[in-house]
Amino acid sequence: MSFRMPNSNSKLHRIHRGAQEAGRQELVSRSLQSAQHCLEDQDFGTAYAHYLLVLNLAPELKPSVKETFRFTLFKWAEDLDSLSRIQDLFNCYEQALELYPDDEVICNSMGEHLFRMGFRDEAAGYFHKAVKLNPDFADAKENFYRVANWLVERWHFIMLNDAKRNLTYLKAIENAVRSGCKSVLDIGTGTGILGMFAKKAGARYVYACELSKTMYELACDVVSANNMEREIKLLHLKSLDIEIPKHIPERGSEAAAYIVLLNGQPENQGVSSGDCGRVIPASATIFGMAVECKEIRRHHRVGNQEVAGVHLPDSVQFCSPTYDSAGSEETVEPYTTEKLSRIPGGYVPLTEACQVMTVDFNNLQELKSLAARKPWKLSLPVTEGGILDAIVVWFVLQLDDEHALSTSPSEETCWEQAVYPVQGLLDYSVNTGDTVMMEVCCQDCYLKIQKFSSMTSECGMDFSDRGDTLSLGNEAELCNALAGLQTTSKQDGNGQVCVLESTEIALLNNIPYHECFKAAMGKVLLSLNPSKDSQSMDVDGHGSGMNLQESQNKSSLHVAPDPLYVLDVSEGFSILPIIAGKLGPVRAYSSIEKEQHQAALNLISEANHFPKETLEFWLSHLEDENVVLQRPKSDKLWSIIILDVIETSGLIQQEVMEKAAISRCLLHSGGKIFPQYVLVYGMLVESESLLLESAVQGTEPTLGFNIAPFINQFKVPVCVYLDLSTLPCLPLSKPAELLRLDLMNPLLNSSSREVKVQICKSGKVTAIPFWYHIHLDEDLSLDTSDEFSHWKQAAVVLDKPIQVQVGDELVLDVQHHKSNISITVKQ
Repeated sequence: MSFRMPNSNSKLHRIHRGAQEAGRQELVSRSLQSAQHCLEDQDFGTAYAHYLLVLNLAPELKPSVKETFRFTLFKWAEDLDSLSRIQDLFNCYEQALELYPDDEVICNSMGEHLFRMGFRDEAAGYFHKAVKLNPDFADAKENFYRVANWLVERWHFIMLNDAKRNLTYLKAIENAVRSGCKSVLDIGTGTGILGMFAKKAGARYVYACELSKTMYELACDVVSANNMEREIKLLHLKSLDIEIPKHIPERGSEAAAYIVLLNGQPENQGVSSGDCGRVIPASATIFGMAVECKEIRRHHRVGNQEVAGVHLPDSVQFCSPTYDSAGSEETVEPYTTEKLSRIPGGYVPLTEACQVMTVDFNNLQELKSLAARKPWKLSLPVTEGGILDAIVVWFVLQLDDEHALSTSPSEETCWEQAVYPVQGLLDYSVNTGDTVMMEVCCQDCYLKIQKFSSMTSECGMDFSDRGDTLSLGNEAELCNALAGLQTTSKQDGNGQVCVLESTEIALLNNIPYHECFKAAMGKVLLSLNPSKDSQSMDVDGHGSGMNLQESQNKSSLHVAPDPLYVLDVSEGFSILPIIAGKLGPVRAYSSIEKEQHQAALNLISEANHFPKETLEFWLSHLEDENVVLQRPKSDKLWSIIILDVIETSGLIQQEVMEKAAISRCLLHSGGKIFPQYVLVYGMLVESESLLLESAVQGTEPTLGFNIAPFINQFKVPVCVYLDLSTLPCLPLSKPAELLRLDLMNPLLNSSSREVKVQICKSGKVTAIPFWYHIHLDEDLSLDTSDEFSHWKQAAVVLDKPIQVQVGDELVLDVQHHKSNISITVKQ
């Protein structure tokens, strides 16, 4: 007889599992308690470690602890960031996203850290994912819109909407393929449109390279959507890094046609087909013309020696980055770009268009010699007298023998023109018959035009290009020529060079801006120190004539009043602290950071006879610039705090309302924030131009290829850097007040508002341009859309145009979230 023993192993397993579960629950419970204690002690790193343990042991707790886990993660990330433990920071986010892969808040926060550290491609991916997870998540949408402008530049939309340009390229590619070029390399492919043209034309092998990660992934999606993923090989590479046969199997016996996009990228400049095949475009002819243009002038030359009573001494020599790049060892673009047909105030040609140079992209030897060629001289005869402001440059692309594209300012084209501002001359005026001289060279893959000068007609000398030498006549002729040659530069002296961005120069030229601030600051300072001799305050520029030193000597007979404190935390170079310093016993603090700018401001201060302690640089007092709005002394408060509310792009500055909240706590009784409030104005318009600049309009402009849904993922609802005065549009309503942002009285603010707008002209509403009235007080305000403004305007572009008739009424839903304004039409 045999006996069966009970299954003791099974029982032991059950007991063991039960003990394990009890142990797990005990560990989870203790870890949660420990995490809570650590949070109370602000030990976020240890709390985070406890939560990681809890969520790995008990995944079922994810929903219940998500909010607290997020809070802990974000606080610990702040600590790691402040300690520069960047890798640990990203490791924490990766761990968090493994636990919560579909959490839009964590995705967005990860993107913010990446963007701050310069990883724009990667940041965009997280912002994009956050928006897909929650399309109504305002923070992620705002972040994605801001980064989208970096990742997919706006010219992609304009170029893809240019049907003429696309069709011309297609015909040239078809010609090349018919002539026997069956292998194609598309360099800088962007969306892949030219590569797809080549495949459509019958090319056997098509390779396309793209350096930008975002554009490469976009091209992959586009090519796949057009059923060409097996026929076009996409390479995420710089063209100079392509190796044969590693990336392209073989050159083969057939000719290779290289499609080159001349988009200013250095990688594209050295490409040539060598002994076989061809490059499209085949060649380029570059043209130049001297122009007078007030808008270019005011962005690149400081035109006043006195601004709101502040003398700008000759010892400070202002210039824009394009001028400074001439002597710079860094690779800096030596030009800016403008669409001259839409530049405010227009332009006047001072010379005929002149051929600057030609480039044959199919001649490798010529390309090499061009890069090594010494600078050569170019002279342009003046045909119309005026003020020499810039040399404007454009090109004619000869795609092949039959097809050409011009970027001339007289053409309706997707391209802008290159602008080389003229700076550093003693005299910018030229007369008919004079000659404008310059030096041209190809350096660092850029066309550089520099060393401008002008020669008067009385000299009678021919300074045209004769190699690199000038054939001069007798000694008298030479002396006359030298006398007439305007080569002496303001920058030849030993003064302090101060390089300003073009928007900073435009601000310095904005006289109404500075006069308005002077008057507003004078009123506040006078109200806070009424015993002060009002005449010496010179609020309106009509003081007693007594200078600051005399005034101080006079007041020293009495008890000297305590100085009033003014803090300027506006962006960029600002002389407002010096203007404030001229209004009485003031200690003015500037938040300027660049040493060059500080040196320039000190020289301006000295030239205006300020005591040394009148002007201080606030950031030099701080270890952490985040505490810039703290008090100057523990027993002192600010009389005036100047904030930058509007970006030059036309958008509201980020975190401005948060800064205003801090500022209100730091004001002296009777002190003011400038501006005190801002009114947002807008109107309804019909503008085909804004539609073309914001999104690709279907498949028609791209000749049937399905590109729009993919690149339009990167469209933004707001177009920025607009000039409303020259924007091609039809106003359909009068301007209307949309929103009020009050920095002094936050109770007057509303995060949302409905505005009724009356239609005064029939048409199709496609966009809502908006701008601001910046109120320093009730009586003094600045309009960001006026002709002197250094600010540009912005516009909300509607997803779907709305047909309207005269007398209709549309209701606008205006939302303000942080620094983002959204405007939608309620229907």
